[in-house]
Amino acid sequence: MSGMPDKTKAFSEIYRTLKPGGHFCISDIVTNGALPQELKRSAELYAGCVTGAIEEETYLDIIREQGFNRVEIKLKKEIKLPDSVLREYLSDSDRAEFQKNGTGIYSITVIAKKYYDSRAENIFRFIWSNFGYPIG
Repeated sequence: MSGMPDKTKAFSEIYRTLKPGGHFCISDIVTNGALPQELKRSAELYAGCVTGAIEEETYLDIIREQGFNRVEIKLKKEIKLPDSVLREYLSDSDRAEFQKNGTGIYSITVIAKKYYDSRAENIFRFIWSNFGYPIG
């Protein structure tokens, strides 16, 4: 997903193709806080997939807005940038601020489920079976 420029469209397609009650599990790169542009360019070289990374909450909101529920981060791992990279691109005060604020790059694994209403299926089955249509 990190290479996808339009995450809304991608998650919309996932939602469209899943059966009700279906789920997905995906790993992606997100940020926590705004990365300084110089550091972001360097991080792209270091972590590879930072170009399309967006803030974690925005990422999860996009998933929810497509209709998914039970959105959950199952795994979250910080991608630590080496001090040499931080020193090269940030001043001492900017580096201290960066580390203090918890700004960073993370790999997350997210699961979510497409809503499924078993009551609706039961009503459907009742109506169709009463009209002599086989349900199978």
